[in-house]
Amino acid sequence: MADTSLFGRLRRLFSSDVIIRNVGGDNLKVADINRIQSTGNFQTNSLVDRFTRLHIYNNKNLYNPNLNYQTLRVQLYSDYEAMDTDPVIASALDILADEATLKSDKGEVLSIKSTDENLQRVLYNLFYDVLNIEFNLWSWTRNMCKYGDFFLKLEIAEKFGVYNVLPYTVYNMSRHEGQDEKDPTKVEFVINPDGLAGSNDPYYMPKNENAVKLDNYEVAHFRLLSDTNYLPYGRSFIEPARKIFKQLTLMEDAMLIHRIMRAPEKRTFFVNVGSIPPAEVDQFMQKTINTMKKTPYVDPKTGQYNLKFNMQNMMEDFYIPVRGGDASTRIETTKGLDYDGTTDVQYLQSKLFAALKVPKAYFGFEGDLQGKATLAAEDIRFARTVERIQKIVESELTKIALVHLYTQGFTGESLTNFEISLTTPSIIFEQEKVALLKEKVDLA
Repeated sequence: MADTSLFGRLRRLFSSDVIIRNVGGDNLKVADINRIQSTGNFQTNSLVDRFTRLHIYNNKNLYNPNLNYQTLRVQLYSDYEAMDTDPVIASALDILADEATLKSDKGEVLSIKSTDENLQRVLYNLFYDVLNIEFNLWSWTRNMCKYGDFFLKLEIAEKFGVYNVLPYTVYNMSRHEGQDEKDPTKVEFVINPDGLAGSNDPYYMPKNENAVKLDNYEVAHFRLLSDTNYLPYGRSFIEPARKIFKQLTLMEDAMLIHRIMRAPEKRTFFVNVGSIPPAEVDQFMQKTINTMKKTPYVDPKTGQYNLKFNMQNMMEDFYIPVRGGDASTRIETTKGLDYDGTTDVQYLQSKLFAALKVPKAYFGFEGDLQGKATLAAEDIRFARTVERIQKIVESELTKIALVHLYTQGFTGESLTNFEISLTTPSIIFEQEKVALLKEKVDLA
């Protein structure tokens, strides 16, 4: 007998890849909740996957048997954590989140359109009053860009619908697809408080009493599906910069070490040892060095004698004994720093900006811009990048809205009778579209 409870009906509603509703006549409206149309399925996609193909079920990685799929995810996330400490990458993530969550001219972060005023009122109440979208969406977007994934557990009540959401760290949540032969489109999520690592099986189910299985409708999985190689997870926005970040860090360290060690001028002391026997030259030189390098110091509290370091001289000076002829004691200066490592750092920094796709001018690097027209062109290109991120956010917010509306009793064509949109990030981009439409109307 079919489960007629609310959660049983929700489970059936989200058991397929897409939700399809007839909106009149032969017209259909499809809600692609799993974004199956753009990426395919985890099991059926021919491009799966540079990670999973090596770690697929019952197949160990031949190149490194100790490196399993779940461990690899943790390694990537750890790298992203380190990258977030870099001022340029952290600023890029902040800028992406800022641009994706701009307010419209009406003061709305999220715009909801529907021909049904009651449905529109329910959704405005959900996103603004219940989910506090104006405050929370910024951090959700930033985390999604940082890790490529962001998991939001939906708290659902039969009477009120979605009444709360709980963000979960990517370290403790995993997505499972294609495990049920009878239902290949089934999607499940598993929360494991002990973390992800522990098996060579990508479908590893932790033997932990605290691990929790969640149905598809209970989790909104924000993921950047720009690369199918990372299915069933998203690819971090900063992944292209991961290699450059490591190279840049090494180059910056090398530059600093070189500056500290090689920057000061060194002095070479040629000390005339005269007629001192060869066996006593070392002792004489050491006595001379100690006299010049250190000053006698008596601690007034303890009365102990100490050779206190004299900071006026550098430890790297050279002392060379000379004798014979008319060689006298003299001091020469060796050349200081010649190598300039900042050129290499700037080269890698330019590649980092290219990987992040954020215009340099947004960080205050305006030296390369020749005028406002250049910044406008950069702004439009960047707006397209942000718009792509917004589409992904809108997709998952639509899923949350579908769950809430279904719980509130909306069925049939009314279930999909709405559109959710975020504000266009660039005024220049919007002005160009308006200008283009105006020219088309004038031409017509």
